[in-house]
Amino acid sequence: MNFDFTLFFHIAGLIIGLGAVSVIDLLGFRSRNSKEQTQVTIHAHHTTKPLIWLGSTLILISWIFLVIRLGWTDFVILKSLLLFVMVLNGSFLSFYVSPRLDELIGKKVILSRELQIKITISMLISFFSWWSFVVLTVLML
Repeated sequence: MNFDFTLFFHIAGLIIGLGAVSVIDLLGFRSRNSKEQTQVTIHAHHTTKPLIWLGSTLILISWIFLVIRLGWTDFVILKSLLLFVMVLNGSFLSFYVSPRLDELIGKKVILSRELQIKITISMLISFFSWWSFVVLTVLML
């Protein structure tokens, strides 16, 4: 039996990224009405953000090699579109939301309604895109 390094890194990226996404999404959901939980979430995102990008990078690089092996099928196109959504959503969170959270470090406040709505929409996109990607990966096996 040959060990498939590409698939290993693909699944490792999923585990790392989805784990970190799940933690920060849950913390973000719990912090909606709590000033203390908001601070916990703000501090936690400094740990989860690099893990999400590490997972995403492993997925992206391994996916390039898997696409070369699999060719362009409808399945591969769908999975590629999901990966694009995941990276776009992660970019929004990293470069739009994260700096706004950093401004609130140490402040006992609840996030503004506008920011909560944007984060909630992003959380839903994150949940459905990551889990759909997992399902498609399992189907690919």
